[in-house]
Amino acid sequence: MQTTLKPTIVFLTFLFITTLTSFNVLNAQEEKFVVVLDAGHGGNDPGNTGNGHKEKHIALEITLEVGRELEKNPDIKVIYTRKTDVFVALHERANIANRADADLFVSIHCNAHSSQASGTETFVLGEKNTGRNFDVAKKENEVIFLEDNYEENYAGFDPSSPESSIAIGIEQEVYVEQSVVLARKIEDNFINKAKRKSRGLKQASLLVIRNTYMPSVLVEVGFLTNNQEGKYLNSKAGQSKMASSIKKAILDFKVELDQNVGSHILQVDAESMVETEESPKIIEGVTFKVQIAASSRALEPKSYNFKGLSGISREKVGTIYKYYSGETSDYNKVRELQNEAKLAGYSGAFIIAIKGDKKIDVSEALKSTTD
Repeated sequence: MQTTLKPTIVFLTFLFITTLTSFNVLNAQEEKFVVVLDAGHGGNDPGNTGNGHKEKHIALEITLEVGRELEKNPDIKVIYTRKTDVFVALHERANIANRADADLFVSIHCNAHSSQASGTETFVLGEKNTGRNFDVAKKENEVIFLEDNYEENYAGFDPSSPESSIAIGIEQEVYVEQSVVLARKIEDNFINKAKRKSRGLKQASLLVIRNTYMPSVLVEVGFLTNNQEGKYLNSKAGQSKMASSIKKAILDFKVELDQNVGSHILQVDAESMVETEESPKIIEGVTFKVQIAASSRALEPKSYNFKGLSGISREKVGTIYKYYSGETSDYNKVRELQNEAKLAGYSGAFIIAIKGDKKIDVSEALKSTTD
């Protein structure tokens, strides 16, 4: 009797161990952090073609490099909405992320403007659909007109209507805080790692992220319409720098997420939602400048003496020469100039305010705001 039981016991033990091992392997796979990477545009939708560059190609190259780097991490699974030059409907991009039960959705694009505007922007879903935020949302959302059944898929959504845009912001509200955390990390890396100008975090109603049920961001890596920035983004070195910044932000986000438990995961305060390009904030009778240096030497106030910064002026105070960049009555504009100075290497750059011929505190100047 014992002779017949032993093989049975051995077999059952083997079956149990095999089943347990298989379960653990499957469970480990299911526990991977799933990132969906979305290269904007594609196929018959080239995106913007500033300076002859094609957004669809540049966005794809950056996206693929982000993915290759993330795939080196065994705890991360990467899914692409496209890996080749094909057209993918906006609603299908979200569906891909939802079907995968993704932890993160990152859509990568290039910007365009009628001026020589430059800098990066990262968008999260929200209701701030005024000014340029709405212009960006409108431009990205108009892609739906290339789809055959857009009226059916988007329930009469009109990209030209601010009211239509505002209505879609509520669906992803639960994920906005975590989206802001990731967006902030991406923009910080663009500044600190890639040494690029950042235009900040923005909120807009973007169709590509309206139906994604996970933290989601849309990244504008720069303006192809800007002569220098377009050339940079079209280069292998530029694409690699931008990809590396996005990759590092995603990895840092995952680490921070892993370290948090309970219901207070990755909380963000309101000041994280800083937009560096806002509508003008003109302070009548006040002139703002950015002080970048002070020295006993009288340098020519020329761009080549100050790391390429423009609008340089000089003032002698006692035996010291003070050097400034820019001059404006727009407080939001001078904050941009301060950011540019810091990116150029003047980490201590600060804003001064002048009323008449007298220097006043910036806080005092802002009390007389007229929007």
